[in-house]
Amino acid sequence: MTSPSQTAATTSDTPGLGPEGLKKGKTGKGGELVGRSPGQLMWTRFKRDRTGMLCAIIVLAFFVIAALAPVISALYGKDPYTLYGSNDPNLMDEFGYPAGTNGGISPEHWFGIEPQLGRDVFMRLIYGMRMSLGISVAVTILTVITGIIIGITAGYMGGKTDYFLSRVIDFLLAFPSQLTFVAFMPVVVALFVPPSDETPTYVRVCALIIVQWSLGWMGLARLLRGQVLSLREREFVEAAKITGASPWRIIRKELLPNVVTPVLVQGTYMLPLFVTAEAGLSFLGVGIVEPTPDWGALFQAGAHFYENDPAFLLIPAAAMVIFVLCFNLLGDSVRDAFDPKSGR
Repeated sequence: MTSPSQTAATTSDTPGLGPEGLKKGKTGKGGELVGRSPGQLMWTRFKRDRTGMLCAIIVLAFFVIAALAPVISALYGKDPYTLYGSNDPNLMDEFGYPAGTNGGISPEHWFGIEPQLGRDVFMRLIYGMRMSLGISVAVTILTVITGIIIGITAGYMGGKTDYFLSRVIDFLLAFPSQLTFVAFMPVVVALFVPPSDETPTYVRVCALIIVQWSLGWMGLARLLRGQVLSLREREFVEAAKITGASPWRIIRKELLPNVVTPVLVQGTYMLPLFVTAEAGLSFLGVGIVEPTPDWGALFQAGAHFYENDPAFLLIPAAAMVIFVLCFNLLGDSVRDAFDPKSGR
């Protein structure tokens, strides 16, 4: 028969069977109390965080709206390319600015129309979000995968492999990211299209992904290297080696599950950074260019007309501030939910 002290020790040492897991656990067959898994505990903590839940809903709404941009365009009856101001002279004044108040906001044009050209701002914003979020998600996925591979490889292999990969990381971290993005974008574009030819949008998209990914994975790789350096000396890894497990199995079964938390937390912080970086490149004219809608291109156009039409700049700016703020708060909530010592 197991003594109460042995039961308490076993409960405290088993993941998901600590005091919080038992207190919130479910009753299994025979009436015994079954503890919750670490993932269930994380979800329970996250649901208690009202700020995190609200931010998750707002962020999800941004992604859903961006993904359904063609459907919204069909229902709304407008697109981001048609020059509505030129087709209807009543929408523009003699100076080329929207005739209505607040940038021409009306039931026909919910966010008004663009000065000079007269395109619908609502559709430009939605398709711009679609472009920026799509690029940023692709960069984040590639960055996370690269950071995991290189970070875990350096930490687990050690020796010369660790030394070489660490020096590569240090070398790439020495580059100022924003200046390097601006400098290398024309170089990468020129690899696909001659300077004399017009650059297709898909080439610029690929160039943005390549440039941001090439200088975006080092921070995560260095973090995971430090995590794995400490984990590889733990008893469960040594036990796996004694049983004859291959390095791939040890990495997949023992190390990867223990670095899920920093990967998820860092991923939630990376994506808004890539969104602002991509918008900054388009604002500077080296990213997505006219007439393709883009969040940064909207800022660039709005900067020319903000004195006479401030709504044209404030609407996309407010949307980006809300998205970035909510995503950063969501990252804080995810970090707190994974931290068992957090009181939130």
